[in-house]
Amino acid sequence: MPTIVPLLPTQTAEARRVIYTVAYAIFHDGNTLEEAYAYYETNWPLPDIDDFQHSYVENGGTFLVTTDGERIIGTGALRRLEDMVGEIKRLWLLPEYQGQGLGYQMMIRLLAEARARGYKIIRLQTSPAYQQRAFAFYQRLGFYEIPRYGNDPDDVGMELVL
Repeated sequence: MPTIVPLLPTQTAEARRVIYTVAYAIFHDGNTLEEAYAYYETNWPLPDIDDFQHSYVENGGTFLVTTDGERIIGTGALRRLEDMVGEIKRLWLLPEYQGQGLGYQMMIRLLAEARARGYKIIRLQTSPAYQQRAFAFYQRLGFYEIPRYGNDPDDVGMELVL
């Protein structure tokens, strides 16, 4: 039975690999999975995961992983974006585990963390063009669109008042 636990420093490489695996499934451009990993490691290195303690834990949040036995199958993080506003980041779940309510469980846990930390608003960014399932999922949870606040032109901002 999958469980949600805090990320350990020894698990950062595995967490990154989960994110890259899901990204490969979404953005597959004809490369092999190993070629995609090499590309992502160079072009999308995810330094926030290497220093998750500083990026998330010491920044008003947490970094959680969903595990199935000893294997990480999903990730999700919360951090402070601004005063009273938190941000959900790195919500990824391996494709073979999607549709089982595990992403929902992670989001409920992250929202509970946000409330416990006193956040009044939660924001996130996603791409309705490339991540249609995620976009629809966030809408079902009550998130609504706001102006994009990141650098990716494919992303939209989304917000939920807690």
